[in-house]
Amino acid sequence: MKEIRDLIRFWDTRKGQPLALATLVSAQGSSYRRPGARMLINSSGHYAGGVSAGCIEEEVIASSRKVLRDGEPQLLTFDTRLRFGCAGTIQILVEVAPAHVMHGLRECFTNRQPCHLETIIHGPSRGTRIAESDTQVGTFRHTIQPVLRLILVGDSPDTAALSAQAALLGWNVVQSPSTPFPSDLLDDRTAVVIATHNFGRDCTALRDLLPFSPPYLGLVGSRRRRDDILFDVLHNGITVHDGLFAPAGLHLGAETPAEIALSIISEIQSVFGGGTAQHLRHRSSPIHQAVPVALAPCTASAA
Repeated sequence: MKEIRDLIRFWDTRKGQPLALATLVSAQGSSYRRPGARMLINSSGHYAGGVSAGCIEEEVIASSRKVLRDGEPQLLTFDTRLRFGCAGTIQILVEVAPAHVMHGLRECFTNRQPCHLETIIHGPSRGTRIAESDTQVGTFRHTIQPVLRLILVGDSPDTAALSAQAALLGWNVVQSPSTPFPSDLLDDRTAVVIATHNFGRDCTALRDLLPFSPPYLGLVGSRRRRDDILFDVLHNGITVHDGLFAPAGLHLGAETPAEIALSIISEIQSVFGGGTAQHLRHRSSPIHQAVPVALAPCTASAA
């Protein structure tokens, strides 16, 4: 999500300048980034975003200069098996950045709405646009979800560390008093962490929040303390749901506020990203989650 914010900021600070948009539209086999990764590039070669680990950005920038000069999109294919040992093939469409797409992306970002984009890869109308109801063959569709919002209930070294680490990821951080809780901020892209370190305030916050069923609701503290708080919550007739993570965080051997924050941020990322939080070396299936696309096979090496 930080990358999307960076793209919007790059666009906003270069109004009137010609910019190129590079979109990773297809990935077969292993690749560092997945379809939907994007770059914005100006004529001087400065850019925001990325489509790889830095291996091919220079070539994409070189292609963008030609696109900005001629106005014609280019479809690039990189066989990473031969060049980088990544056992994959990726395709990137480079085009003049469509103003209506960037305006639409910024509007969705500001209003916390999903942005549905589609990139037509072949034919005279190829390029990126706001998605339409009918998708033609050879089109990559991608939905950009709203940035994650993290609401922190409490004012402690834990919440300060959580705020700092969430900011690194580009999440929207909201500091909230224990009561009254701003329930209008809750949506399906919002996580809440309770860390007041006060038994009464934690009980009150949990009683207030559980009925809203946020997808992630974390409670910082020990299991014994959790059990005491849940006894109070249940005694008041509040139902506990699967979105409650208590104690919050993954088992990382954390002790300091910064380490605890890392374990909680990692758990939140796992929940919203659909991860398993297991060691990658123990994972037999692909590292990346599958990306649903409406896409015909692409065979051209450049266009």
